[in-house]
Amino acid sequence: MWKDLRHWLDKLSPAQVISGYYLLAVSVSVLLLRIPAVHKPGVEVAFIDTVFTAVSAVSVTGLTVLNISETYSVFGYFVIMFILQFGGIGIMALGTFFWLLLGRKIGLRGRRLIMVDHNQYALSGLVNLIREIIKIILVIETLGALILGFHFLKYYSTFEQAFLHALFASVSATTNGGMDITGVSLQPYAGDYFVQIINIILITLGAIGFPVLIETKAYLFRNQWDNEQPFRFSLFAKLTTVTYAVLLVFGTIILIVMEFGHYFNDMSWHKSFFYAFFQSATTRSGGLSTMDVSEFTMPSLLAMCFLMFIGASPSSVGGGIRTTTFAINILFLYHFAKGNRDIKVFKREIHEDDILKSFAITLLAMGMCFLSIVILSITEHELHIIEILFEVCSAFGTTGLSMGITPELSNIGKCIIMALMFIGRIGLTSFLFIIGGKEKQPNFHYPKERVIIG
Repeated sequence: MWKDLRHWLDKLSPAQVISGYYLLAVSVSVLLLRIPAVHKPGVEVAFIDTVFTAVSAVSVTGLTVLNISETYSVFGYFVIMFILQFGGIGIMALGTFFWLLLGRKIGLRGRRLIMVDHNQYALSGLVNLIREIIKIILVIETLGALILGFHFLKYYSTFEQAFLHALFASVSATTNGGMDITGVSLQPYAGDYFVQIINIILITLGAIGFPVLIETKAYLFRNQWDNEQPFRFSLFAKLTTVTYAVLLVFGTIILIVMEFGHYFNDMSWHKSFFYAFFQSATTRSGGLSTMDVSEFTMPSLLAMCFLMFIGASPSSVGGGIRTTTFAINILFLYHFAKGNRDIKVFKREIHEDDILKSFAITLLAMGMCFLSIVILSITEHELHIIEILFEVCSAFGTTGLSMGITPELSNIGKCIIMALMFIGRIGLTSFLFIIGGKEKQPNFHYPKERVIIG
């Protein structure tokens, strides 16, 4: 029996195995969230709602059909934080970490799984990559919890309450989980710019991509007296950082302009700026908010849908089509319009396979979101189309922002949103390979022929 199971697993592609691991993580999370001690006394949660919460936590989305602060106990908060860690850092990363703690070596198949889970192209250095990811994330979360904890002492009467809220907020922001135990996200701190800045930093560090954090650490702690090998950031680090910054600035400006005579009317410049700045930052995949986003006007909501659809960077805690995919699409259109076949940026050329992959991911994402919107417009016909569009983009981008319709969804609607959250977490590249199986090299080619385009 075990031999047959082993033989069957060997036939699966790494992407299929990774997806299976995430499904297993969802199943374990459901069991953990069904423990009676997880809920507050007298609170009962429907099974479908438990599954929804588990999928949302594993995919670090933050969309919920219930109020976490009113449903779960303190023990439940720690269970949710544990699930957010698995979802944010990655199944293979934490699995590898525990495997290394036991003194075991990581085999070839395990390294291939890590490659798929973190979008890497080489087998070498993967174990060190996992070690660095674990260390960096834990340090960021610890510092975030300590800084917020001491600051929260002015909001909460006891030391325990302040640091419980700080720890949950730090884990949720760093993993881009989007969940909260205040009941209203970060709205109680809408006028506290210090709390907002700390959360924006945590969200950014989680969403900008683990390789960027590792390269930044290597740059900061490099040997400055070693002049033989000057430090050079990778093309990925440069491209994703610039794109991330441009999207952040673009989102902030758009929201300020769109809401100048509406939601931000009669507000001070710094208050309206921080509202726009935070909401722009959280669309990367953060999911936390300092206001009720349903109060924004239609153009602002559409702009946020666009930003959530793009999502975070590859090899990060976020979802969406990812920042580099968006950047490559824009660069390709720019160079194609100028008559260039190659994409040149930062004195490097983008590989042709990456260009094709970016277009495949974008087309698949658009088709999948469109189909989801059509289905939800049928099953949730009482909802406005902008509410459905916002929910779909939020789920696919594993953002977690909502116009308040999540608890009102039917069981079919919840299943659609769960599927989007799950696919958004494992990534569309993995999803494509789940459908196609293992990558194959063609045995022959047909004669090429031109086709009229446009």
